[in-house]
Amino acid sequence: MANRFSDARLDQLRTFLAVYRAGSMTAGARDVGLSQSTVTSQIQALEQQSGRQLFQRVPRGVHPTAVADDLAARVAGPLDALAQALTPSSAPQLPPEPVHLAGPAELLALRVMPALAPLVSRGIRLRVTAGLADDLLEGLQLGRFDLLISPVRPRGRTLLATPLADEEFVLVAAGPLDPEQAPLIAYAEDVPIVRRYWRHVFGRRLTTSPAVVIPDLRGVLAAVTAGAGWSVLPRYLCAAELASGALRLLNDPEDPPINTGFLVRRSTAGTNAHVHLVHDTLLGEGRTW
Repeated sequence: MANRFSDARLDQLRTFLAVYRAGSMTAGARDVGLSQSTVTSQIQALEQQSGRQLFQRVPRGVHPTAVADDLAARVAGPLDALAQALTPSSAPQLPPEPVHLAGPAELLALRVMPALAPLVSRGIRLRVTAGLADDLLEGLQLGRFDLLISPVRPRGRTLLATPLADEEFVLVAAGPLDPEQAPLIAYAEDVPIVRRYWRHVFGRRLTTSPAVVIPDLRGVLAAVTAGAGWSVLPRYLCAAELASGALRLLNDPEDPPINTGFLVRRSTAGTNAHVHLVHDTLLGEGRTW
């Protein structure tokens, strides 16, 4: 009895991971070679055993709950390793294709690459591209990337987006100054981050034009820390400078602006297991960011 129960639970977990990665019961069933009714029954049994909902039905498939995100992060590695160990290797096999990952340069450098570093020693190869959200979303749709970290939730049914992490925006400078009079250091000419902060916190439109525009938030951080002026930055980016006193908060609202980043993939599941491993690792690590 115990062995049969263990085998059944392992099958349920394999089925769960297939559905999680495919984004639908139908595609998940195809990936594991089972009927859709069997897959549905296994997912329902797993939900009954845990007492938690794993998926929400959407018009084109299913959307994982936070419980499913957590379960996938815990079981994906062991199940992938088990599947690889059980795969016959009568002839040398070519390594999997590199995982093509895209996103904002600053987040990739400070959060994503440290999180993925342990995977490189396990044989995973990465090709990383930084850029703006609209351009990268188009690249993902065209198949140039496997995964994308996007500051905006994409529209349409061809892309599946899972919340990854929240970033808080803070108003900072190297010392006390008046933002209405001091130079503004910005990421772009239309200062979208600063304008959003002004509307959210002060309830009015920003009228200040930037003195310096640097299309890299790390450059904005460097200029502000050097005393060139003030800006609005993600807290994670300037946390060390705030802790050391190199920067100071010019305002500390009870309800600061928050932006949710999404981990996005195409709705069609690929065959590269490393893409799934990177996807699941990022979802797990994102909870600590």
